[in-house]
Formats: sequence, structure tokens, C-alpha cells
Amino acid sequence: MPSLWIKVAPWALLVVSNVFMTFAWYGHLKNRSMTLLLAIFTGWMIALPEYVLAVTANRIGHDVYTTAQLKTGQEAITLVVFSLFSIFYLGEALRWTTLLGFGFIFVGVAIVMLFK
Repeated sequence: MPSLWIKVAPWALLVVSNVFMTFAWYGHLKNRSMTLLLAIFTGWMIALPEYVLAVTANRIGHDVYTTAQLKTGQEAITLVVFSLFSIFYLGEALRWTTLLGFGFIFVGVAIVMLFK
């Protein structure tokens, strides 16, 4: 039976990875005075550690989880991180339709994670 560390580490790494990627993709929206070229370059510099974390998470996680479970779990993490980022960093409210759509995605995540 896999250790608890092997079961939890991929998800912890994917959470941190998603924080980096959310800032890489959407962080520049708060500072629109930044040139597009600088936003792209900054995004790529933020994405590099994200990539290292994501690849490591998937490499470790594949010993315990299927690729579909890792991808689906990563998408769920992305939605949570994105929601928090939108609210607390960008100051945007989430509409009920967005939450409903995310809820449907989480149903899909539960199906993939629970019925392997």
C-alpha cells in the first residue's frame, strides 16, 4: 500500500503549481499598463517553476493515480485556485452561473476519482 506522502504530495504540488500558473496567466490583468511583451515574458518566467512542480506532481502521482485522475484533480484544483484569485486578487465577484458550471465540473471530477 502506498504511503500517505505519495498519496498527498501530488495534490500539494499541484496546488502550488496552480497558484504559479494562475498568476502567470491572469496576474497581468491587474496591471494593464504593462506592455504585452513584458506580460508575456513575466508570464513565462512564472510558468517555469509551475512546470517543474506540475511535472514532479504527475511523476510522483502516477504511481498511485491514473493519468485521468491526475488531470481531472488538477482541473478541480485550478477552479478553486482561480476562484480565490479572482475574488481576492482581481476583486471580481463570481456569479451564480459560474459557480453552477464549476459545480457540474466537480461532479465530473467525483465520477473520475471515485470510479476508477
